[in-house]
Amino acid sequence: MSETTAPFHIPADLAEALRLLAAHPEAVPVAGGTDLMVAVNYRLTRPAAMLDLTRLAELREWTDEGDAIRIGSGVPYARITAELATVLPGLAAAARTVGSPQIRNRGTLGGNLATASPAGDGHPPLLATGADIEIASTRGTRTVPVAAFFTGPKRSVLRPGELITAVTVPKAAGPQQFLKVGTRNAMVIAVCSLAVALDLDERRLGTGIGSAGPTPLTAPDANLIELPWGRTGLFNDALAEEFGRRVAAASRPIDDVRGTAAYRRHALAVCAARALRRVWTAAHGGSGR
Repeated sequence: MSETTAPFHIPADLAEALRLLAAHPEAVPVAGGTDLMVAVNYRLTRPAAMLDLTRLAELREWTDEGDAIRIGSGVPYARITAELATVLPGLAAAARTVGSPQIRNRGTLGGNLATASPAGDGHPPLLATGADIEIASTRGTRTVPVAAFFTGPKRSVLRPGELITAVTVPKAAGPQQFLKVGTRNAMVIAVCSLAVALDLDERRLGTGIGSAGPTPLTAPDANLIELPWGRTGLFNDALAEEFGRRVAAASRPIDDVRGTAAYRRHALAVCAARALRRVWTAAHGGSGR
């Protein structure tokens, strides 16, 4: 049986893309297509129309904003790893774990956010650093903190006619870590993942949890753990383990084909303790105790 081909809109610039999306709110934006086309190939979705974003130069560049980096939603993961690792080490570390080199060359941070999967690799570093999501439509532009962006499994605050145009990520003010647990070392969806960002200027800790709840999460109680700022000799295993316990307690995992809820909590506790030791050691010249 033949199938009707869905309309494929190809705008020349961002303004035209927003006009087309307003006129055709049923159209699904396509940047890398690394999530969408898998679903299409497996007949899990049949978009009524598609909107090609690959030619929009406005979405495919990043800019230095002083204390933050503004990343266009069409910048692929490969460029984040190659060009932003020194200023956004946590996000670059997460980008390295995304799929294969081919997927990293095509997949984008904006597409990851639009899919809004709890297992999205780019989400925990954005939560740990307090990134902002820039969303545009013909009605104007609005900015949403990443912590308020996700509303449920594969659901977000995006409204019909809106497009993610950029993500603004604060530059690292201290060491950052991203740890991912999977059934193998590459080409894997996370069983759970964790990002930790240490801000030495503000004496603040940030966390982001992936694949252990209905949405990507932060661990507010873990963020408030009392660290021995300026007193490195007081950092010990008990402090790292308490941090791990708080991170695990903030998660809301389920049992599924990739792992049990109990395993996810245990793995997060181990990863969190390890990540805190690593950022503290990096910040204090190898003195992690």
